[in-house]
Amino acid sequence: MPPPRILTIAGSDSSGGAGIQADIKTITVLGGYAMSAITAITAQNTLGVTAVEVLVPALIAAQIDACVSDIGVDAVKIGMLGSPEIAAVVADRLGALAVPVVFDPVMVATSGSVLADAATIAAFERLMQLAVLTTPNVAELAALGGHQAMQARGVTYLAKGGDGEGERVDDVLVVPGAQPHVMSGSRIHTRHTHGTGCTLSSAIATYLGKGLPLAEAVDRARLFVRSALRAAPGFGAGSGPLGHGEARG
Repeated sequence: MPPPRILTIAGSDSSGGAGIQADIKTITVLGGYAMSAITAITAQNTLGVTAVEVLVPALIAAQIDACVSDIGVDAVKIGMLGSPEIAAVVADRLGALAVPVVFDPVMVATSGSVLADAATIAAFERLMQLAVLTTPNVAELAALGGHQAMQARGVTYLAKGGDGEGERVDDVLVVPGAQPHVMSGSRIHTRHTHGTGCTLSSAIATYLGKGLPLAEAVDRARLFVRSALRAAPGFGAGSGPLGHGEARG
């Protein structure tokens, strides 16, 4: 069987720990074929983001079209978008695809750098409706209105608990009409967490592209991230990258 074709739509991280680079590493390690539509170019490392250049929407649309029209796509991961116009063009293109879409509503980098303004966050609404899963962290969930607002939207989402407090990390999968599914694990104490959200969402997309049910795809992706956290190479003076190549899928 050929590998699942996974398209990641996200920003580039020059230091390789997050964004497109983390996505491609994750997809490849998990046995997928990675393609990309780059939304923005960033100058960043483990200490923060020092420059961002957002690409024009037409170029992002052209990247998506190039992949879909020739290679084909089995699943999509969406990360950093950069502008409301980009969010709109991505929604337009993906609305015509009958494949699972995982939306990581990236707003702030692990280092604390803001990657989405209020207008861009407002444009997330269409993508949340289009996606089979939205994966907000603690701060992103709050910015989207919390559990009540997410449930009112009628969308499926994974409330990630890695940024919370305590020795247990609870990730909560919420599917409309079903009881919330809580997945727990002991906290891994490390400063090397750069790109965890990117890695998780691209891993879920890869498993969905392989045909796994949503709950199993999420659980296996969580285990992959935990393995990558433990395998972190220790690079950088700040929030370092994960060990994608040494992680177990």
